[in-house]
Amino acid sequence: MSATEQLSIRVEPTQQSRLSQVDFNNLVFGKIMSDHMLVAEYNDGEWIDVSILPYGDLTVNPSMSALHYGQAIFEGIKGYKFADGTVSIFRPEKNWERFNKSASRLQMPEVPEEIFLGGLKKLLDVDRNWVPSKEGTSLYIRPFMFATEAALGVHPSISYKFIIITCPVGAYYSKPISLKVETHYTRAAEGGVGFSKNAGNYALSLYPTKLANDEGYDQIMWTDANEHRYIEEAGTANLIFRIGDTIITPHGDTILHGVTRRTIMELAEKWGYKAEQRKVSVQELIDGIENGTVSEAFAAGTAATITHISRIGFEGRDYTLPPVEGREFSNKVLSYLNDLRYGKIEDPFGWNYIV
Repeated sequence: MSATEQLSIRVEPTQQSRLSQVDFNNLVFGKIMSDHMLVAEYNDGEWIDVSILPYGDLTVNPSMSALHYGQAIFEGIKGYKFADGTVSIFRPEKNWERFNKSASRLQMPEVPEEIFLGGLKKLLDVDRNWVPSKEGTSLYIRPFMFATEAALGVHPSISYKFIIITCPVGAYYSKPISLKVETHYTRAAEGGVGFSKNAGNYALSLYPTKLANDEGYDQIMWTDANEHRYIEEAGTANLIFRIGDTIITPHGDTILHGVTRRTIMELAEKWGYKAEQRKVSVQELIDGIENGTVSEAFAAGTAATITHISRIGFEGRDYTLPPVEGREFSNKVLSYLNDLRYGKIEDPFGWNYIV
């Protein structure tokens, strides 16, 4: 028996499903939650009381550590339904690995495989009817953990709550996006927590993103904290470019090591493209757009999947990318991933985790 099958999980089914109230033809991202959630408690050095409960409000203490000192991390995963009704989760083991790296950096306990993956599998089995079947839709899965010790004082909490909630979703972005190169505000610095998926990273992005929105841009293109010379990532996704004949993505510990980004780079290498993870300067990108060597630019992430970038704003000027229709690599990889995740083609990598 595998580790993911040994855990005993108590299931308390909802008394009244909300499934019939959902219009699966008009799904708004992140607004409609499924019937159940997985909840696990950590106290005195061990995980206890792993349960699947009806989705609902939580009761918290006003002095709860996460509210004051920010120990809160999360992940984003997607589940898909094949034409024959099979439910599959895309590469969740990589999210589990990254979740525990975030936990370690923020001095939080690691979540065992049998709780993270085993609990996730059980939760989706209970709520498998919430996984939408229409192409372009999926079940967004949000595992998260936060500190729950009821005490003031700057130290790691002694207790935590781990929860998984899910929601049926459509596309996060419905069209190509525009980005503004950020040269003042900073998302992450060397030696910080940029590589982790923690709540604070997203909170500090909200104000600069609003300023970019006010100027007509959809998102920010973050740059390094030291000189603002090198590209890091977008506000909600990693960035990937095709420069000449090479697929390139920025790399470093100030950047979230995305599962979708990793998947795309692995596919690029398998298909015979040159693929590099390295520093990319803003000037290299701008020069490449102007001289035509940058033929593709897109955001990559679990929520965004692959979202084409239409224009980039830098120092008061807009730079327009080539038409989406002619972007060979990004269109190829998007089509391939869609077919793979919906079970339309063989999965030679074992990336589909069947429920």
